[in-house]
Amino acid sequence: MTGTRDVDKRRAMADPAGPVAVLCSGGLDSAVLLVEMGRLAGQAVPVMIEAGHAWEAAERAALRRFLAAIGDARIAPLRTLALPMGDVYGSHWSMTGVGGPAWDDPDETVELRGRNLVLLAKAMVLAALSGWPTLAMGSLAGNPFPDATPEFFADLAAVCSKALRAPLAIVTPFRGLHKDEVIRRGQDLPLELTLSCARPTAEGLHCGDCNKCRERVEAFRAAGVVDRTPYKADPRLRLGSG
Repeated sequence: MTGTRDVDKRRAMADPAGPVAVLCSGGLDSAVLLVEMGRLAGQAVPVMIEAGHAWEAAERAALRRFLAAIGDARIAPLRTLALPMGDVYGSHWSMTGVGGPAWDDPDETVELRGRNLVLLAKAMVLAALSGWPTLAMGSLAGNPFPDATPEFFADLAAVCSKALRAPLAIVTPFRGLHKDEVIRRGQDLPLELTLSCARPTAEGLHCGDCNKCRERVEAFRAAGVVDRTPYKADPRLRLGSG
């Protein structure tokens, strides 16, 4: 059974049928994926789920700026879906904006349990009703969370297909890539307009002091690509000039 799912997933990635929905956040990975899926499938639909997290307004603005800058007719207008999670996550830093991960904190500090489950559930219903058989996510290699494994995505797609009476696939074309590799793939794009920050400023700038900003800066350096991202506090100074 697993082998069949793997074949189906590879087929969907290589030759997606019909418009492809791309779960977007305004971040670098999903922005590059959106453009690639538009080029591959002929039409990609960016879908953003708004759960009430503190960074979402900045992410939405970043994604709109990115879409306006690339002006690709193969990318459909942004679809936004409301799925408030404040009653579940409560006073968690991701909802209040207070606290949050510091520069040296590990990935585990940014985990939101069930996040992919929640986001995908609503997006898959929209995909089924809209006739989009493929939903793409920008999940990368090394993602340590249980709702980001190939098995999870295959199992959820199978359940959603059965529940919604529609053939649906969740594909993760970047699953074998690290962020620096994604940056090299998208270096012709205005990546500085994307947002990868846990604590963006009110003006929508990267804070330059959280572990997501550190990950971004290190990835640009590893990719050998100039980082034109505007930061409130320049995190590149932390890494030195080497």
